[in-house]
Amino acid sequence: MSTYVVRFMKDVLGEYGRQIEVCQGLLEIDASDEHEAREQAKAKFCKDQALHHWSLHADRIQVKATEFPS
Repeated sequence: MSTYVVRFMKDVLGEYGRQIEVCQGLLEIDASDEHEAREQAKAKFCKDQALHHWSLHADRIQVKATEFPS
């Protein structure tokens, strides 16, 4: 099993009307692969944020394997 860092990212208008990328949430997930990590993170993000779907607070999901276990 590997550890993955999953970030929920959203594009918003920042200072001077420029688009910036904001991290709406970050989770460390232990999973067998990237797909499983993404699905587990979606479920946890929705539960933690009391959402029906993760895309209500984020535009995309980034999944990266950690180099060292946490």
